[in-house]
Amino acid sequence: MGFEINKTELVWPGKYDEDGNLVQPPRVSLPFQVIERVNETRATREAKKAAGLSLFDIWDGSTEGSTFEDGWRNKLIWGENSLVMASLMDQVSGKVRLVYIDPPFDSGLDFGVEVQIGEIGHYKQASIVEEVAYRDTWGEGTKSYLAMMSVRLRLLHELMSDESFIVVHVDWHVGHMVRLLLDEVFGSDGFVNEIIWHYYNKYSAATQVFPRAHDNLYVYRKGHPGPINEVREARDAPARQLVRENVDGRLRNKRDLDGNLMYQEVSDKKVDDVWRIPALQPASGEWTGYQTQKHHDLLKRVISAFSNPGELVLDVFAGSGTTAVVAERLGRRWIATDLGRFAVHTTRKRLLGIENCRPFEVLNLGKYERQFWSAAHFGEDLDDDGKVNLLEYIAFILKLYGADPLAGSPYLHGRKGESYVYVGSVSNPITIAEIEAAVQACAELGGKKVHILGWEWEMGLHDPIAGRVKKDLGISLEMRQIPREVMESEAVRKSQIKFFELAYVNVEVSPKAKSGDYVCKLLDFSTPNSDLVPAEVREKITKWSDYVDYWAVDWNFQNDTFNHGFVTYRTRQDRTLQLESDPHTFETPGTYQVLVKVIDIFGNDTSTMVDVKVK
Repeated sequence: MGFEINKTELVWPGKYDEDGNLVQPPRVSLPFQVIERVNETRATREAKKAAGLSLFDIWDGSTEGSTFEDGWRNKLIWGENSLVMASLMDQVSGKVRLVYIDPPFDSGLDFGVEVQIGEIGHYKQASIVEEVAYRDTWGEGTKSYLAMMSVRLRLLHELMSDESFIVVHVDWHVGHMVRLLLDEVFGSDGFVNEIIWHYYNKYSAATQVFPRAHDNLYVYRKGHPGPINEVREARDAPARQLVRENVDGRLRNKRDLDGNLMYQEVSDKKVDDVWRIPALQPASGEWTGYQTQKHHDLLKRVISAFSNPGELVLDVFAGSGTTAVVAERLGRRWIATDLGRFAVHTTRKRLLGIENCRPFEVLNLGKYERQFWSAAHFGEDLDDDGKVNLLEYIAFILKLYGADPLAGSPYLHGRKGESYVYVGSVSNPITIAEIEAAVQACAELGGKKVHILGWEWEMGLHDPIAGRVKKDLGISLEMRQIPREVMESEAVRKSQIKFFELAYVNVEVSPKAKSGDYVCKLLDFSTPNSDLVPAEVREKITKWSDYVDYWAVDWNFQNDTFNHGFVTYRTRQDRTLQLESDPHTFETPGTYQVLVKVIDIFGNDTSTMVDVKVK
């Protein structure tokens, strides 16, 4: 043999390279774009304006403390979790007290999420992003699952402090393998508990096996975090117990002055490693429509036992956001990340529903992730012009869009049927000038339709330009979003890429007659993507606002990060939606950029900007 076996471990194809070296997790560190801030005061924002910020703030942790008092803001991050974790190293490495993860482990998983439309009901839609991520995890069976988990556990280990815990939530499908991985990464002496979550209220029609009614939570420690916090639960009925006392480190029965044993009546008991907590049901007020959502009481017990107020909790498979929600309620700092835009949107809404929710930020890796992806696939951007082996990149996007390449024009890259197609840069927002150049080129070729594909868009360009182009040149203009899914190999392989057309939103900002305060009214919203809704549901939709799930206003947008000044959204309990904002007072005369963000029922967001002159 060419090597010596000196330890017991789980091995799979691809774990080691051809030289026998352990394949390492990705080490690229990318900047985070802060795309949204919630509950930040105006005074805090004005202090930051002096620093000179651009389209998106960049979070590098340099101006933020590690406590709420020192300015820490919780983080909700949209992105692929291994890349997110690698990019968190500079800011968070060695600082996480508790990791809780609930990775995919059920090969028969239902990927549907319940999408609610206006006030008329809901339907189930496949969550493509989550399904693609899951299929990628299991694409080559156990091998790919183990590779995925091994990389993420090693990255999590680096992010954890030397006095920390990790809780990994699994079931019978993969629990035996995951425990071996945890032994390898954290050491067998790092094992703390195997907690059995017994969900006694889940119906099973099983006849070939005993009904499966529990999940496993493997708890490991890094370093020496000290004792866990005692958790107690109510007894079914009060019990009479002997009173015990500690004498020289040993528990003994306590006696009174006459030497009689002392008794007490107790109504609660110390929780052991079998937790009897029901599975969450759709009737619950906490239910979000996610089939994999875990009960908030389960997360409350995990977070209470293994962390303390103010300490940092991390979940890199956030899903419906229960970890972030419970951590917020319990006064912990938190970071939650997920690949799915609908997961991020669901989590944000749940957090906004918490009274006195602390400030948090929504981040992504944005153009930096796209640049990393494009450099890996099409070569590096050596001259920093946003172009990376341009012809290959354009051909790739055109193929996914179902268009054929077109030679000879710098402003038109392809053709799809009767429509010409322009593909935007991975690094820069599509501008009005780019669109006008593509439209003019289309007109010169005698075309009547042009499609613009872009990753990001200059603010407010949809409203004025589409109508003007149709009126002046007789050309039909469609603007479509290049989805993040094009960076997911499994989504590409399975042809699960959807280029959403940009929605149209119309708003009005006007003063109230008596008070002089201003209000923003949502006047119209149209989504070209209504074909995603089943016909039987679509027939019941009677008004445009049924497609709106959430909208918010930044009353003084500074070309940086969106800051909530007003927000309204639908919940499962209250399906109504305000179409007029609360009154807002502008403190001084001047011209203000009011930015309005609308999120539709599919989780896609659209923004429009209005200039308001205040006298």
